[in-house]
Amino acid sequence: MAETKYIFVTGGVVSSLGKGIISASIGKLLQARGYNVTIQKFDPYINIDPGTLNPYEHGECYVTVDGMETDLDLGHYERFTGIQTTKANSLTTGRIYKAVIDKERRGDYLGKTIQVVPHITDEIKRNVKLLGKKFHYDFVITEIGGTIGDIESAPFMEAIRQLKWELGKNAINIHLTYVPYLKAAGELKTKPTQHSVKELQSVGIQPDILVLRTEMPLEENIRKKVAAFCNVDFDCVFQSEDLPSIYEVPVNMQDQGLDTAVLKKVGLEIGEKPALGPWKAFIERRNNAKDTVNIGLVGKYDLQDAYKSIRESLSHAGTYNDYKVNINFINSEEITEDNIAEKIQGQNGIVICPGFGQRGIEGKVIAAHYTRTHDIPTFGICLGMQMMVIEFARNVLGYKDANSREMDEKTPHNVIDIMEEQKNISNMGGTMRLGAYECVLTQNSRVFDIYKKEHIQERHRHRYEFNNDYQKEYEKNGMMCVGHNPESDLVEVVEIPGLKWYIGTQYHPEYQSTVLHPHPLFVDFVKTAIANKK
Repeated sequence: MAETKYIFVTGGVVSSLGKGIISASIGKLLQARGYNVTIQKFDPYINIDPGTLNPYEHGECYVTVDGMETDLDLGHYERFTGIQTTKANSLTTGRIYKAVIDKERRGDYLGKTIQVVPHITDEIKRNVKLLGKKFHYDFVITEIGGTIGDIESAPFMEAIRQLKWELGKNAINIHLTYVPYLKAAGELKTKPTQHSVKELQSVGIQPDILVLRTEMPLEENIRKKVAAFCNVDFDCVFQSEDLPSIYEVPVNMQDQGLDTAVLKKVGLEIGEKPALGPWKAFIERRNNAKDTVNIGLVGKYDLQDAYKSIRESLSHAGTYNDYKVNINFINSEEITEDNIAEKIQGQNGIVICPGFGQRGIEGKVIAAHYTRTHDIPTFGICLGMQMMVIEFARNVLGYKDANSREMDEKTPHNVIDIMEEQKNISNMGGTMRLGAYECVLTQNSRVFDIYKKEHIQERHRHRYEFNNDYQKEYEKNGMMCVGHNPESDLVEVVEIPGLKWYIGTQYHPEYQSTVLHPHPLFVDFVKTAIANKK
């Protein structure tokens, strides 16, 4: 059996260069060559997971099938490669230290003084190799969050240094840096890259491959200069310029030979260049779509990364309908009865976004009311679905004070309530209904027609649920509960059959949409929005 090869992806100069996209692209290219690959993200912050982080701090929180709240980069890994990640694919400093401290308290270290080296670094190394050992992957790609030189990433860098030394040819480092363009001088500058590599070398890591992020194409002499100053082979210096979409990055990297450089470095046969047929067909279809459909996102985080998976799912769905999706963010905090018509004017469909807490929910209720009464295609996700349910209770069932127990403890009409087993929990982190759960769809319902099957599995991230005491009343008045969890009988999906498209899901379908397998709900929603436009 061949030994697992380890690829470490680090970043320098600035954060947000797209290490996640590069990691996902390498995964995709190696996969296309028939290798069995997994990708993991190590985040140097001390939170146990990003579940309690504000989206403004860290973008959306991505949920794996096994219910781990993780970094949004895992979403890129899954969308690019179609692999399913688990809690073993996401790690933070917090989890590493907690594991070590728990062992120390149990006495596992037999009275030793616990130190960053070797105890913390050994725990990191153990986790790096865990998936490779357990599932015998050909490649394990490990992306290290943050930027070289950060205090908090030092133990991770030391662990990589040791692993590169121990694993020899079976471990390589790919370092991503930034080459800024100085407008006044009309020049691209390689000095930040040189400094970044020096910083990496000072902790004992020599990069094998450099990927230079740039807004302008780099000339050969710049790549030669970087190769010479950084002790990296010229054919291992790649440029990653801004492209029209992230989905073009794997093709760009393949054209430059990034995957061949990786194979060379770890001593594997190069073999034939994969055609990437379905992937290229997706990009072509995407580029050929000329017409635009407008989708409004009603939410409270005015930040692209806050609803990353929803945006990508809509974008996939657009491509498969041969349309470009133009996404407009509508801040729910600013919505009032008086301005709602003007706020969503020109939108062909509306997504009511998920979220937590009180802020901005009344705007979501007003939006749900407007789209329901004006028959605008509407897709409510998680909290969005709950707001559709509350709106219906207030304006159709006549319970003016209907609410969710989350927003109003004392509401007499708690149409959304906390799950029984959640009532005594004081700890916010990781205590919700998380990960993939079964759902049975009602035959002849709209969602059944969309999924074309009765049993589905979707991922969850919530603490509050539809209150089944009200189910009969809702159905008598036209809002049907058409998806249920078979074990708990909790309502998963609501829809109003008489309308063009008015569906709310308690789960998050956006976590399952990938480039080659778009999610059927999003595809059908966008299709309806396009028809609505016409």
